[in-house]
Amino acid sequence: MILVDGITLLCNDLQVDPQDIVMLVLSWHMKAATMCEFSKQEFIGGLQSLGIDSLEKFRERIPFMRSELKDEHKFREIYNFAFGWAKEKGQKSLALDTAIGMWQLLFAEKQWPLVDHWCQFLQARHNKAISRDTWSQLLEFARTVDPALSNYDPEGAWPYLIDEFAEYLTENGIIQKGKLSDWSYKH
Repeated sequence: MILVDGITLLCNDLQVDPQDIVMLVLSWHMKAATMCEFSKQEFIGGLQSLGIDSLEKFRERIPFMRSELKDEHKFREIYNFAFGWAKEKGQKSLALDTAIGMWQLLFAEKQWPLVDHWCQFLQARHNKAISRDTWSQLLEFARTVDPALSNYDPEGAWPYLIDEFAEYLTENGIIQKGKLSDWSYKH
């Protein structure tokens, strides 16, 4: 097993921050079962699938792994992979703090303007672990619903948490008459 210390050394060798999203993409390629761990089989399998057989090639593949996040299909796979990878062993749900950290990491790539409001809403109102259903539905919500909620259907099949979030946005003046308030965008 390669554990936290080994992964930190690997990141140093690759000149990549351990918190960099490229490490999530790498873990996806390795089909890693758990965050901050690579089994020998996962590590070797991932390197083989990426065509990596030297540190130099490893460094050269980093921009490619980063670019995969721009592919809608691969982003969805990586996003869905992140849930199982980041949750604690034996747990069905993802701890709220971990989920928030993962959303901030993933949506920094996808530029979903409501991610900070979503995280604040969860900390203020929910404060519980996140189910796989909520995790996967949020990506669908972020992809299909306009940030001003102009095409949001409260009668749609969204999990109750997403419906509560839509209400929260309106109640708190973050969304007014079908558009995001100017001050709610981060500049």
